Amino acid sequence: MIMKTIYTILVLSVLLLAGCVGPKYVEPKVDVESDYNKYMYDTLATNTDTVLNIRWWKFIDDPVFDTLVAHALAYNKDVLMAATRIEQSRAIYGMAKADQWPSFGVNGKLNYGEVGGGQNNSTQLALGMNWELLFWGRYRAAGEGAKADLASSEYGLRSVQIALIAEVANNYNLILDLQNRVDIARKTMASRDSALFIMNQRFESGIIPEIDMNQAQINQAIAESAVPNYERQLAMAQNALAVLLGEKPQIIMNSNYNIDSLQFHADIPYGVPSLLLLRRPDILAGREAYHAQFKKINVAVSQRLPSINISGMLGASSMALGNITGSGMAWSAGAGLLGPIFEFGKNKRRVDFERAKAREALINYENTINIAFKEVEDALISIRTYKEQLKAKEKQVKAAMNAERLAKMRYDKGVSSYLEVLDNQRSAFDAQLELSIVKRQLLDAYVALYKALGGGWLSAEEEQQAKQNQ
Repeated sequence: MIMKTIYTILVLSVLLLAGCVGPKYVEPKVDVESDYNKYMYDTLATNTDTVLNIRWWKFIDDPVFDTLVAHALAYNKDVLMAATRIEQSRAIYGMAKADQWPSFGVNGKLNYGEVGGGQNNSTQLALGMNWELLFWGRYRAAGEGAKADLASSEYGLRSVQIALIAEVANNYNLILDLQNRVDIARKTMASRDSALFIMNQRFESGIIPEIDMNQAQINQAIAESAVPNYERQLAMAQNALAVLLGEKPQIIMNSNYNIDSLQFHADIPYGVPSLLLLRRPDILAGREAYHAQFKKINVAVSQRLPSINISGMLGASSMALGNITGSGMAWSAGAGLLGPIFEFGKNKRRVDFERAKAREALINYENTINIAFKEVEDALISIRTYKEQLKAKEKQVKAAMNAERLAKMRYDKGVSSYLEVLDNQRSAFDAQLELSIVKRQLLDAYVALYKALGGGWLSAEEEQQAKQNQ
C-alpha cells in the first residue's frame, strides 16, 4: 500500500511538471508579395489551382517520356537512398517515443561454488523495471523533434522525386535536340558533298579557280566535323539518361524521335506566391528541419535540470540450485535523484549550441523560400523571352535558307563570288542549329517552372487515393 501511494505521487508529479522547459516553438512567419511582377504574372493564365492539378504524365504528352519517368521513379538510386532516409527517420522517431515509457527486463542468476568447505549455491530469477521520470519534457521534446525529422525526410524524398522528373525531362529534351542537330549536320554534309563534287569537276575543267574549290572543301569539312561532335554529345546524353533511370550507361532512345514532334502542354497553374509555400517540398522540408532543431533546444535545457529515476524488481530466489518456489519471493523498489551542479558551463554551452543551430536552420528555411521565388520568376522570364526568341529564330532560318538558295543561283550565273555562297551556307547551317537549341531551351524553361512550383502528383494511383480520402 505504501509503495502504491509513493508511485501515485510520483506519477502525479510528472503529469503536473511534464511541460517542456525552454522556448516554445512557433512556426516561422514569412512575408511574401501578393503577386509576381506584372509582366511575369501575365506570362501564363493565372489561377489559384493547387499543385494537385499538375500531373507530370500530362505535362509532356509523350508515352515514351511517361515510361522513362515511371522507370526512374522506381529505380533511380538517389530516390532509393532518399527512401531509406525516411526509414531511418521513422525508426528514430519510434525509439524516441519508446524512451518515454518504462523499460522492463528479466534478470537471472545461477551460482554454484564452495566456501570454507560448505556449498554456496543459489538461484535467482526476477523481472526488473526502470523508468527515468523527467519533469522537464525532455523525451516529449525529443519525440516531437524526431517526428519533425521524419516529416522533413518525407518532404526530402518528394524533392528528390520532383528534381528527378525535371532531370529526366531536360535530358529527354536534350536528346531530342541533339538528334535533330545530328540530322541537320548529316543533311548539310550530304548537300555539301554533292556541291563539292560539282566544284571539283568545274576546277578540273578549268572553269573555277582552285581557291573556290578549297573554300568548298572547308565548308564541307565544317559540316562533316559537326556530325561526330553532336554524335558524341548525344551518346553522353543517352548515358546520363540511363543513369537517371537507375541503369548502367547504354542507349535508351533510338533516333526515331524529333524535337518538333514533342507535344508540350504549357497550361501550368502556378497560383500566387502564398500557395508556393504550401507546394514546394524543399520549403516544407526546411520548415520541419527547423522545427526538429528547435526541439533540441528544449532537450538541452532539460539536461540542465535534475531528473528522477525509479526502479523495481519482482522475482524469486533460492539457496538451492533449480529449486525456486513461491516461498522464496523477492522484491525491491527504489527511486533516485540525479542532477548537475557545476560542470564549468558545459550544459549552458550545449543550449547555446542548439540555439545557434536553430538560427542556422531558420536562415536556411528563409533562404530556401527566397530561392524558390527566384526560380519561379526566372522560369517565367525564360518562357516569355524564349518564346520571343523562337519566333525570331524561325524567321532567321526561313530567310537564311532562301538567301543560301539565291546566293547559289547568283554564283552559278556569275553575278557574285563564291564567298557569298559560303557565307550564306554557314548562316543557314548555324541558324538551323540555333533554332533547335532554342526549342529545347523553351521546353527546359517549362520544366524549370514545373519544378519551381513544387511539381505535382507522382502517380495516377496517388491522385486517386487522395480523392478517396477527401
